[in-house]
Amino acid sequence: MRPMAEPTRRFGVGYALAPKKQQSFIQVSLVNLAKERGIDLIQIDTEKPLVEQGPFDCVLHKLCGENWKKQLEEFSTKNPNALIIDSPEAIERLHNRVSMLEAVTELEIEAETESFGIPKQIVIYDPEMLLDPNEWGEGLKFPVIAKPLVADGSAKSHKMSLVFNHDGLNKLKPPIVLQEFVNHGGLIFKVYVVGDYVKCVKRKSLPDVSEEKLGSLEGSLSFSQVSNLTTRERDDDKYYKSMNLEDAEMPPHNLITDIARGLRRATKLHLFNFDVIRDTRIGNRYLVIDINYFPGYAKMPSYEIVLTDFFWDVLNKKERGLDNLPVNSREKEARKLVGNNGCEVNDGPLPVSPRGREETENSIQV
Repeated sequence: MRPMAEPTRRFGVGYALAPKKQQSFIQVSLVNLAKERGIDLIQIDTEKPLVEQGPFDCVLHKLCGENWKKQLEEFSTKNPNALIIDSPEAIERLHNRVSMLEAVTELEIEAETESFGIPKQIVIYDPEMLLDPNEWGEGLKFPVIAKPLVADGSAKSHKMSLVFNHDGLNKLKPPIVLQEFVNHGGLIFKVYVVGDYVKCVKRKSLPDVSEEKLGSLEGSLSFSQVSNLTTRERDDDKYYKSMNLEDAEMPPHNLITDIARGLRRATKLHLFNFDVIRDTRIGNRYLVIDINYFPGYAKMPSYEIVLTDFFWDVLNKKERGLDNLPVNSREKEARKLVGNNGCEVNDGPLPVSPRGREETENSIQV
């Protein structure tokens, strides 16, 4: 963490978050640490017009809807120097599970021995097409993961299914995304991004499905999030009991930071995380399967330090006249989906913040 220099002036950061998000994110520890750095976190009253509140040097939000979008536009017009984190248009791209992962295909990254990409997937709008796997194309075959097309953070958007055979399709309702299920050793990597800061942690995920086992499995398995299976589901499966998460190898440092940097530019977002799996068929190939805006940072060790450093950096850059946030580079870049080879990326590795309090298990600083 940076030295606690006496702040020359105070900054106001207004936050507009749903109640559940506010409860988890706005902890006393975060509020107090930010205050020590000259940053006041101020709750925005969503029952009142935003333009009538403040003054705010920055608006931090995770709300959606046309009314809120209009309020942000009016606030920005009246307060052109205030930062909006993040742009509603940029956030909306992540509300669609197809356009979300298209951001990954725009990246051009050099990798020595590893490759990365996204799983095969299609969007299905027609119920008849859904029930006819021969019409899916894209080389998709069972098992597949069925995900709602809309990913707006609602409970409904998190309802997913691992579909083993044709019978499992009957419970699904289009529009829906079918994504190939790739065996990944029951392990998922969650990568948190906060501006220039990147942290990769490992979590348990869905178990592998062998060809032999596939024929004996019923219809489908419902779950909310790949890395968030219920305790009962974990305990009942011997697969997890035999797994030693401590010994699981982390993805290459440079690959993860390069993907994070590339996604910052492609999405024009500053607060997000993405989920990565390692294809067990090709040990050095990694697949990005999901991207989420403003995730549960409170689960991340030392999140108060990381977020306070981020606020301090962007607010002081604004104060010095560097009003472009770090990732809004005007440089035009060619991007493509990489295989085992890519093209040179000239800007250096992402800086990382030092550890504050003791790290939790199963996490690693990258």
